[in-house]
Amino acid sequence: MNKYEMIYILESALSDEAKDQLVEKIDGVITKNGGVVEKTEKWGIKKLAYPIDYKTDGYYVYVAFEGDSNLVSEVKRVVGITEHVLRRLITKR
Repeated sequence: MNKYEMIYILESALSDEAKDQLVEKIDGVITKNGGVVEKTEKWGIKKLAYPIDYKTDGYYVYVAFEGDSNLVSEVKRVVGITEHVLRRLITKR
């Protein structure tokens, strides 16, 4: 299993409950597809370097996980179609 880390940005206007549900959903996608979530950190609201969909700030979340390349493809797919996710970046550690 390879080690990966992902940072994704949620819309800052969401309620705290909605943000927590999205974080749990994405962690669940990783575990349901054979991955292991090592760490999830909620970094909070930060100003974006440039506007995304006319939004100037976002809620940043960091996830460190282990899995295979098929897991990364599935996480990219699910996060890409999830509403309220502005951006995501997955890198190998």
